[in-house]
Amino acid sequence: MRCVKCREPAVLEIRRHNAAFCAPHFLDFFTSQVERAIQEMRMFDKTDRILVAVSGGKDSLSLWDVLLRLGYQASGLYIHLGIGEYSERSKEKVLLFARKHEADLLIVDLPAEYGMNVEEMAKRSHRVPCSACGLSKRYLFNKVALDHGFDVVATAHNLDDEAAVLLGNLIHWQVEFLARQSPVLESTHPKLVKKVKPLYRLSERETAAYAVLRGIDYIVEECPNSVGARSLLYKEALNFLEAKAPGTKQSLYWGFLEQRKVIAGSILSPAGDGNKASLRECIHCGQPTTAEICAFCRMTEKAMEKMRTIRVGPAKLGSRQE
Repeated sequence: MRCVKCREPAVLEIRRHNAAFCAPHFLDFFTSQVERAIQEMRMFDKTDRILVAVSGGKDSLSLWDVLLRLGYQASGLYIHLGIGEYSERSKEKVLLFARKHEADLLIVDLPAEYGMNVEEMAKRSHRVPCSACGLSKRYLFNKVALDHGFDVVATAHNLDDEAAVLLGNLIHWQVEFLARQSPVLESTHPKLVKKVKPLYRLSERETAAYAVLRGIDYIVEECPNSVGARSLLYKEALNFLEAKAPGTKQSLYWGFLEQRKVIAGSILSPAGDGNKASLRECIHCGQPTTAEICAFCRMTEKAMEKMRTIRVGPAKLGSRQE
Protein backbone atom coordinates (compact mmCIF):
# COMPACT_ATOMS: atom_id res chain seq x y z
CA MET A 1 0.00 0.00 0.00
CA ARG A 2 1.55 3.26 -1.20
CA CYS A 3 0.81 6.90 -0.49
CA VAL A 4 -1.20 8.45 -3.33
CA LYS A 5 0.86 11.63 -3.02
CA CYS A 6 4.48 10.45 -2.90
CA ARG A 7 4.36 6.65 -3.43
CA GLU A 8 6.13 6.05 -0.12
CA PRO A 9 4.73 3.32 2.17
CA ALA A 10 1.32 4.38 3.51
CA VAL A 11 0.35 4.35 7.18
CA LEU A 12 -3.40 4.64 6.65
CA GLU A 13 -5.86 3.63 3.96
CA ILE A 14 -9.04 5.66 3.54
CA ARG A 15 -11.28 3.43 1.47
CA ARG A 16 -14.14 5.88 1.03
CA HIS A 17 -11.71 8.19 -0.80
CA ASN A 18 -9.95 5.28 -2.54
CA ALA A 19 -6.70 6.65 -1.12
CA ALA A 20 -3.84 5.88 1.23
CA PHE A 21 -1.33 8.26 2.81
CA CYS A 22 2.11 8.24 4.40
CA ALA A 23 2.33 9.96 7.80
CA PRO A 24 3.19 13.51 6.59
CA HIS A 25 0.61 13.45 3.80
CA PHE A 26 -2.08 12.03 6.10
CA LEU A 27 -1.51 14.92 8.52
CA ASP A 28 -1.84 17.28 5.55
CA PHE A 29 -5.05 15.52 4.51
CA PHE A 30 -6.49 15.71 8.02
CA THR A 31 -5.65 19.39 8.37
CA SER A 32 -7.05 20.25 4.95
CA GLN A 33 -10.33 18.47 5.76
CA VAL A 34 -10.71 20.52 8.95
CA GLU A 35 -9.85 23.75 7.16
CA ARG A 36 -12.29 22.91 4.36
CA ALA A 37 -15.06 22.27 6.89
CA ILE A 38 -14.35 25.60 8.59
CA GLN A 39 -14.29 27.56 5.35
CA GLU A 40 -17.18 25.91 3.51
CA MET A 41 -19.51 26.05 6.51
CA ARG A 42 -18.28 29.51 7.58
CA MET A 43 -17.67 28.30 11.11
CA PHE A 44 -15.24 31.01 12.25
CA ASP A 45 -12.16 32.95 11.22
CA LYS A 46 -8.83 34.00 12.72
CA THR A 47 -10.42 36.96 14.55
CA ASP A 48 -12.88 34.79 16.49
CA ARG A 49 -12.23 33.47 19.99
CA ILE A 50 -12.98 29.74 19.98
CA LEU A 51 -13.81 27.63 23.01
CA VAL A 52 -12.98 23.97 22.33
CA ALA A 53 -14.86 21.46 24.48
CA VAL A 54 -12.22 18.92 25.51
CA SER A 55 -12.79 15.62 27.31
CA GLY A 56 -9.29 14.14 27.27
CA GLY A 57 -10.18 11.79 24.41
CA LYS A 58 -8.61 11.51 20.96
CA ASP A 59 -11.23 13.53 19.09
CA SER A 60 -11.35 16.63 21.26
CA LEU A 61 -7.59 16.83 21.80
CA SER A 62 -6.97 16.31 18.08
CA LEU A 63 -9.41 19.12 17.30
CA TRP A 64 -7.72 21.46 19.77
CA ASP A 65 -4.32 20.52 18.34
CA VAL A 66 -5.21 21.12 14.69
CA LEU A 67 -6.90 24.46 15.44
CA LEU A 68 -3.80 25.66 17.27
CA ARG A 69 -1.61 24.47 14.39
CA LEU A 70 -3.79 26.41 11.96
CA GLY A 71 -3.35 29.57 14.01
CA TYR A 72 -6.84 29.95 15.45
CA GLN A 73 -7.47 31.51 18.88
CA ALA A 74 -8.51 28.26 20.52
CA SER A 75 -8.89 27.82 24.27
CA GLY A 76 -9.95 24.59 25.95
CA LEU A 77 -12.86 23.91 28.29
CA TYR A 78 -12.84 20.79 30.45
CA ILE A 79 -15.90 19.88 32.51
CA HIS A 80 -15.03 17.68 35.48
CA LEU A 81 -18.09 15.46 35.86
CA GLY A 82 -16.91 13.61 38.95
CA ILE A 83 -17.01 10.13 37.40
CA GLY A 84 -14.42 8.62 39.74
CA GLU A 85 -10.99 7.72 38.40
CA TYR A 86 -12.17 8.14 34.82
CA SER A 87 -12.68 11.88 35.29
CA GLU A 88 -9.37 12.25 37.10
CA ARG A 89 -7.46 10.51 34.30
CA SER A 90 -9.29 12.54 31.67
CA LYS A 91 -8.43 15.77 33.45
CA GLU A 92 -4.75 14.74 33.61
CA LYS A 93 -4.65 14.26 29.83
CA VAL A 94 -6.20 17.69 29.23
CA LEU A 95 -3.84 19.42 31.66
CA LEU A 96 -0.86 17.69 30.07
CA PHE A 97 -1.89 18.85 26.59
CA ALA A 98 -2.50 22.43 27.75
CA ARG A 99 0.89 22.62 29.45
CA LYS A 100 2.70 21.10 26.48
CA HIS A 101 1.17 23.56 24.03
CA GLU A 102 1.02 26.52 26.43
CA ALA A 103 -2.68 26.77 25.64
CA ASP A 104 -5.39 28.44 27.70
CA LEU A 105 -7.62 26.04 29.59
CA LEU A 106 -10.79 26.62 31.60
CA ILE A 107 -12.06 23.96 34.01
CA VAL A 108 -15.54 23.66 35.49
CA ASP A 109 -15.82 21.24 38.42
CA LEU A 110 -19.43 20.02 38.48
CA PRO A 111 -19.35 18.49 42.01
CA ALA A 112 -17.69 21.60 43.43
CA GLU A 113 -20.09 23.99 41.69
CA TYR A 114 -23.34 22.07 42.21
CA GLY A 115 -22.67 19.82 45.19
CA MET A 116 -22.95 16.50 43.36
CA ASN A 117 -21.40 14.63 40.45
CA VAL A 118 -23.24 13.89 37.22
CA GLU A 119 -24.22 10.37 38.31
CA GLU A 120 -25.78 11.66 41.54
CA MET A 121 -27.50 14.44 39.61
CA ALA A 122 -28.93 11.89 37.19
CA LYS A 123 -30.17 9.56 39.91
CA ARG A 124 -31.82 12.31 41.96
CA SER A 125 -33.50 13.89 38.94
CA HIS A 126 -34.65 10.51 37.57
CA ARG A 127 -32.55 10.70 34.42
CA VAL A 128 -30.11 8.23 32.89
CA PRO A 129 -26.47 9.35 33.33
CA CYS A 130 -25.92 10.09 29.61
CA SER A 131 -28.96 12.37 29.57
CA ALA A 132 -27.83 14.33 32.62
CA CYS A 133 -24.29 14.49 31.23
CA GLY A 134 -25.38 15.80 27.82
CA LEU A 135 -27.69 18.39 29.33
CA SER A 136 -24.99 19.58 31.74
CA LYS A 137 -22.39 19.86 29.00
CA ARG A 138 -24.64 21.78 26.61
CA TYR A 139 -25.60 24.21 29.36
CA LEU A 140 -22.06 24.76 30.60
CA PHE A 141 -20.53 25.07 27.12
CA ASN A 142 -22.83 27.99 26.42
CA LYS A 143 -22.59 29.55 29.87
CA VAL A 144 -18.79 29.49 30.03
CA ALA A 145 -18.45 30.76 26.45
CA LEU A 146 -20.86 33.61 27.18
CA ASP A 147 -19.31 34.51 30.53
CA HIS A 148 -15.79 34.64 29.06
CA GLY A 149 -16.58 36.40 25.81
CA PHE A 150 -15.99 33.58 23.31
CA ASP A 151 -17.48 33.89 19.84
CA VAL A 152 -18.01 30.20 19.14
CA VAL A 153 -17.98 26.78 20.84
CA ALA A 154 -16.29 23.96 18.91
CA THR A 155 -17.07 20.33 19.72
CA ALA A 156 -15.24 17.27 18.36
CA HIS A 157 -18.14 15.33 16.87
CA ASN A 158 -16.75 13.35 13.93
CA LEU A 159 -18.35 11.66 10.92
CA ASP A 160 -19.05 8.46 12.89
CA ASP A 161 -20.79 10.43 15.66
CA GLU A 162 -22.93 12.44 13.27
CA ALA A 163 -23.91 9.46 11.13
CA ALA A 164 -24.91 7.47 14.24
CA VAL A 165 -27.00 10.36 15.59
CA LEU A 166 -28.65 10.75 12.20
CA LEU A 167 -29.45 7.04 12.00
CA GLY A 168 -31.02 7.12 15.47
CA ASN A 169 -33.09 10.18 14.61
CA LEU A 170 -34.28 8.54 11.40
CA ILE A 171 -35.16 5.24 13.08
CA HIS A 172 -37.28 7.04 15.67
CA TRP A 173 -38.32 9.89 13.34
CA GLN A 174 -37.20 12.60 15.72
CA VAL A 175 -38.07 15.32 13.22
CA GLU A 176 -37.24 18.20 15.56
CA PHE A 177 -33.75 16.78 16.12
CA LEU A 178 -33.33 16.15 12.38
CA ALA A 179 -33.98 19.82 11.69
CA ARG A 180 -31.35 20.87 14.23
CA GLN A 181 -28.61 18.43 13.24
CA SER A 182 -25.92 20.40 11.45
CA PRO A 183 -22.16 21.07 11.63
CA VAL A 184 -23.09 24.68 12.45
CA LEU A 185 -25.74 25.90 14.87
CA GLU A 186 -25.98 29.66 14.54
CA SER A 187 -26.82 31.89 17.47
CA THR A 188 -30.55 32.63 17.59
CA HIS A 189 -30.48 34.63 20.82
CA PRO A 190 -28.07 37.23 22.28
CA LYS A 191 -27.15 34.76 25.02
CA LEU A 192 -26.80 31.72 22.78
CA VAL A 193 -23.26 31.18 21.46
CA LYS A 194 -22.69 29.73 17.99
CA LYS A 195 -21.70 26.02 18.01
CA VAL A 196 -19.67 24.19 15.34
CA LYS A 197 -18.28 20.72 14.58
CA PRO A 198 -15.07 21.06 12.52
CA LEU A 199 -14.37 17.28 12.44
CA TYR A 200 -17.58 16.28 10.67
CA ARG A 201 -15.67 15.37 7.48
CA LEU A 202 -13.35 12.93 9.30
CA SER A 203 -13.94 9.48 10.77
CA GLU A 204 -13.17 8.31 14.28
CA ARG A 205 -10.41 6.09 12.90
CA GLU A 206 -8.81 9.09 11.23
CA THR A 207 -8.86 11.23 14.38
CA ALA A 208 -7.24 8.33 16.25
CA ALA A 209 -4.52 8.12 13.60
CA TYR A 210 -3.97 11.88 13.80
CA ALA A 211 -3.61 11.71 17.59
CA VAL A 212 -1.08 8.88 17.38
CA LEU A 213 0.98 10.54 14.65
CA ARG A 214 0.98 13.86 16.51
CA GLY A 215 2.02 12.17 19.76
CA ILE A 216 -1.12 13.26 21.62
CA ASP A 217 -1.57 11.43 24.93
CA TYR A 218 -5.30 10.76 25.30
CA ILE A 219 -7.52 8.60 27.47
CA VAL A 220 -8.27 5.38 25.62
CA GLU A 221 -11.17 3.93 27.60
CA GLU A 222 -14.74 5.04 27.01
CA CYS A 223 -16.82 6.68 29.72
CA PRO A 224 -18.08 3.87 32.01
CA ASN A 225 -21.60 5.29 31.79
CA SER A 226 -21.70 4.81 28.01
CA VAL A 227 -21.84 1.01 28.28
CA GLY A 228 -25.02 -0.16 26.59
CA ALA A 229 -25.77 3.23 25.04
CA ARG A 230 -27.95 2.97 21.95
CA SER A 231 -25.58 5.26 20.03
CA LEU A 232 -22.91 2.54 20.24
CA LEU A 233 -25.33 0.08 18.65
CA TYR A 234 -25.92 2.50 15.76
CA LYS A 235 -22.16 2.94 15.34
CA GLU A 236 -21.69 -0.82 15.27
CA ALA A 237 -24.35 -1.18 12.57
CA LEU A 238 -22.79 1.58 10.49
CA ASN A 239 -19.32 0.04 10.90
CA PHE A 240 -20.68 -3.21 9.48
CA LEU A 241 -22.15 -1.38 6.49
CA GLU A 242 -18.99 0.66 6.01
CA ALA A 243 -16.86 -2.49 5.90
CA LYS A 244 -19.09 -3.92 3.16
CA ALA A 245 -19.62 -0.65 1.29
CA PRO A 246 -16.94 2.00 1.99
CA GLY A 247 -18.39 5.49 2.01
CA THR A 248 -21.72 4.53 3.59
CA LYS A 249 -21.35 6.90 6.55
CA GLN A 250 -20.21 9.77 4.37
CA SER A 251 -22.99 9.19 1.84
CA LEU A 252 -25.61 9.05 4.60
CA TYR A 253 -24.54 12.15 6.47
CA TRP A 254 -23.34 14.35 3.63
CA GLY A 255 -26.42 13.46 1.62
CA PHE A 256 -28.54 14.47 4.57
CA LEU A 257 -26.73 17.82 4.80
CA GLU A 258 -27.40 18.49 1.12
CA GLN A 259 -31.13 17.83 1.62
CA ARG A 260 -31.41 19.26 5.13
CA LYS A 261 -33.18 22.49 4.20
CA VAL A 262 -35.73 20.61 2.13
CA ILE A 263 -36.28 18.05 4.88
CA ALA A 264 -36.62 20.68 7.60
CA GLY A 265 -38.97 22.79 5.51
CA SER A 266 -41.25 19.99 4.36
CA ILE A 267 -41.48 18.05 7.62
CA LEU A 268 -41.40 20.72 10.29
CA SER A 269 -43.00 23.61 8.52
CA PRO A 270 -45.11 22.58 5.50
CA ALA A 271 -46.15 26.18 4.91
CA GLY A 272 -42.55 27.28 4.80
CA ASP A 273 -43.02 29.75 7.62
CA GLY A 274 -40.09 28.46 9.65
CA ASN A 275 -42.07 28.06 12.86
CA LYS A 276 -39.71 27.81 15.82
CA ALA A 277 -40.25 28.00 19.54
CA SER A 278 -39.27 31.46 20.70
CA LEU A 279 -36.41 31.72 23.17
CA ARG A 280 -36.58 33.59 26.44
CA GLU A 281 -34.23 33.91 29.41
CA CYS A 282 -34.52 31.44 32.27
CA ILE A 283 -35.91 33.23 35.32
CA HIS A 284 -33.27 31.56 37.50
CA CYS A 285 -30.01 31.64 35.54
CA GLY A 286 -30.72 33.90 32.58
CA GLN A 287 -29.68 31.33 29.96
CA PRO A 288 -31.79 30.96 26.77
CA THR A 289 -34.68 28.51 27.03
CA THR A 290 -38.08 27.85 25.49
CA ALA A 291 -39.68 27.51 28.93
CA GLU A 292 -39.86 29.75 31.98
CA ILE A 293 -37.13 27.68 33.67
CA CYS A 294 -34.39 26.02 31.59
CA ALA A 295 -33.94 22.25 31.56
CA PHE A 296 -30.64 22.43 33.45
CA CYS A 297 -32.11 24.49 36.28
CA ARG A 298 -35.09 22.14 36.49
CA MET A 299 -32.76 19.17 36.70
CA THR A 300 -30.47 20.66 39.33
CA GLU A 301 -33.38 21.95 41.40
CA LYS A 302 -35.01 18.52 41.37
CA ALA A 303 -31.72 16.90 42.36
CA MET A 304 -31.08 19.43 45.13
CA GLU A 305 -34.61 19.00 46.47
CA LYS A 306 -34.08 15.24 46.57
CA MET A 307 -30.77 15.72 48.38
CA ARG A 308 -32.41 18.02 50.96
CA THR A 309 -35.20 15.48 51.47
CA ILE A 310 -32.65 12.75 52.13
CA ARG A 311 -30.72 14.92 54.59
CA VAL A 312 -33.72 16.00 56.65
CA GLY A 313 -35.70 12.74 56.47
CA PRO A 314 -36.90 11.13 59.73
CA ALA A 315 -33.83 8.91 60.03
CA LYS A 316 -31.52 11.87 59.58
CA LEU A 317 -33.12 14.51 61.82
CA GLY A 318 -30.92 13.80 64.79
CA SER A 319 -27.71 14.36 62.81
CA ARG A 320 -28.73 17.19 60.53
CA GLN A 321 -25.98 19.73 59.86
CA GLU A 322 -26.73 23.32 58.96
